[in-house]
Amino acid sequence: MPKTLRLILGDQLNAQHSWFDEKDSSVTYLMLELRQETDYVAHHIQKVVAFFLSMRNFAQLLNTQGHTVHYVQLDQEDNSQDLKKMIQGMVKKHHFEQFEYQLPDEYRLDTQLKSICKNLSIPCRSVDSEHFLTEREYVKDFFHGKKTFLMESFYRQMRKDFTILMDGKEPLQGKWNFDHENRAALKDKRLLRKPKTHPKPVSDVVKMIKKANVKTIGKIAEEEFTWPCSREESLEVLDHFCTQLLVHFGDYQDALTTWDPFLFHSRLSFAMNTKMLSPLEVVQKVEAYWKEHQDTIAISQTEGFIRQIIGWREYMRGIYWAKMPEFAELNFFNHQRKLPDWFWTGDTKMKCLSHSIGQSLDLAYAHHIQRLMVIGNFALLAGIHPDEVDQWYLGVYIDAIEWVEITNTRGMSQFADGGIVGTKPYVSSANYIHKMGNYCSHCAYSSSKKVGEGACPFNSLYWHFYNRNREKLENNPRIGMAYRTLDKLKNKEELINQAEEYLKNLDDL
Repeated sequence: MPKTLRLILGDQLNAQHSWFDEKDSSVTYLMLELRQETDYVAHHIQKVVAFFLSMRNFAQLLNTQGHTVHYVQLDQEDNSQDLKKMIQGMVKKHHFEQFEYQLPDEYRLDTQLKSICKNLSIPCRSVDSEHFLTEREYVKDFFHGKKTFLMESFYRQMRKDFTILMDGKEPLQGKWNFDHENRAALKDKRLLRKPKTHPKPVSDVVKMIKKANVKTIGKIAEEEFTWPCSREESLEVLDHFCTQLLVHFGDYQDALTTWDPFLFHSRLSFAMNTKMLSPLEVVQKVEAYWKEHQDTIAISQTEGFIRQIIGWREYMRGIYWAKMPEFAELNFFNHQRKLPDWFWTGDTKMKCLSHSIGQSLDLAYAHHIQRLMVIGNFALLAGIHPDEVDQWYLGVYIDAIEWVEITNTRGMSQFADGGIVGTKPYVSSANYIHKMGNYCSHCAYSSSKKVGEGACPFNSLYWHFYNRNREKLENNPRIGMAYRTLDKLKNKEELINQAEEYLKNLDDL
């Protein structure tokens, strides 16, 4: 084999990759902490720390296995902070004869690496990351000729292809989807269990990041950083999910509460998105555990979790490669407003948003309903520009990488794609938020009040959204009831005026 330089990106920490099956003295693995990756958006400080710790742990693992790794930290003098210069410099200095990389999951890096290879004087080769269940083009081909990419049909095909929760050609227990059983509000906090955490000091990494003047958002407790940052730690979190949380996951996956930030969610998204765990091993582990404990764990708990991974996660990645780069420019409603200032502080009188945003800033985490039906719901009702929403979501969450963030945010959450991902906008009044949790108690606004002082902004903004977008939405078969109700409202004008006042003063809500 020619003397080869292989690049490993920060979200390619897959110890099971075939690259590492054999030790080869002619191969050097290159790993880089770069300002181009810390600076393309203002990331949460915990996100930057988690990536650097995980990358360093992975490099150490490869070293112990006998592989040659060239690792460059952010603050090293020989770090030019430029991917192209670092690769070209390594090739020239060490006389490499071949360059290889795993296909990146972000369009910008895919474009950049193709450009770098065109300018290298040695042969270049890309290989699959060996992480996802499907190849990049699978979803595009699967939905060829379709305007709407219906996730359910894709999800069922994944179940069949990988024999997950199947009884021959039919789904176990006769149903593909138990979503209607996965919408309970949590009433009893005694059901909650503590998450599996891995406390570790991170002061040295934080100091390095701050000394480099990397712009970050959010908070970090330097002596109590708890996210899994190695495959070993990630496997422990997976085991904890199976033994402690799976039993209630499905029931309460949509619940909203101030009692606990994680509820029964697995906390595995960062581990999977950095490829420390593969989606197939996660779902197979969960399915196997459920089969051993069917007497105490309902299939609805398991199916709800598996659907999020081989359904939504895999599907969203396929949407990304089917629709980029045009997807990043879509703005179906032509929304133009900026995010209110309190998106960066959580300082709003709306309890649901104050808690969900505050938690995001404190922990770099919020579960999918907080992201979709609280924060995203408000942004859509308020007419925030999708670029603003994208940048905030991409920066604030520890698991946010563009392929999964932008499809969920610009697509499912903001309906900026006009219906590629979702069949209708995910909007609601205060009624949904009140039904799903305890946010509305002790709030400055009344969830039951539609207009007047103290009326919850979600109520009037909900009707304002439908009223201003009537031409675009009225013929949607899933929305007809909303417009029939809107036309019957006796206080319609008052509701619209109330919303207009809120929209003029978003920073003061």
